[in-house]
Amino acid sequence: MSESEYPSRWGSYSSTQASSAQSAAEEEVRDEPNSPPEWDYNPSAWSQRIPIVVLAVIGFGIAGYMALFQLGVLATVWDPFFGDGTRRVLTSKVSEAFPVSDALLGAFGYLLDAVTGAIGGTKRWKTMPWIVVVFGLAVGPLGAVSIALVMMQPLTVGYWCTLCLTTAAISILMIGPAMDEFLASLQYVRRERLKGRSTWRVFWGLED
Repeated sequence: MSESEYPSRWGSYSSTQASSAQSAAEEEVRDEPNSPPEWDYNPSAWSQRIPIVVLAVIGFGIAGYMALFQLGVLATVWDPFFGDGTRRVLTSKVSEAFPVSDALLGAFGYLLDAVTGAIGGTKRWKTMPWIVVVFGLAVGPLGAVSIALVMMQPLTVGYWCTLCLTTAAISILMIGPAMDEFLASLQYVRRERLKGRSTWRVFWGLED
């Protein structure tokens, strides 16, 4: 018996057959109508976006809770690990340097992430590039700024804030999947532009 053939419970199975099956599976993935060309998955699939939306809702809840403290609605703020750290960070000069509550800005950012992540179907990387770009900008660059601000506070103020670190971790987890979809939309707009279509109409998902 050659190495390319081996018995199985259902009979002999050759490596050629295995390779053909794998190729067929790969071909099926490539032919997935909702996936971008040359991508082996669909970055707009709900399986990709729902975790981001859930994380954004959690981030919105945490940031909203801290905003209620900064706005005086709550008298105290909870911190399970650093004692009075969260209160000291939220009442620091860094936080008070913003014209409005920085936690409220963070809550608005997470709400924007959740809404723009939920809008559109599983083909939105090509049917709604504009919403994908807004989503990517909200999660990516703005998320990075949020992370920098969160990390600067304990370093500048001298205290750690459990809730601030939690929201920073949430932002980090959201960036990767959001940037994949962002890239797929930019690639689609570029391909259509090279075909001679109007970039403006493609970006807004309009037919010629």
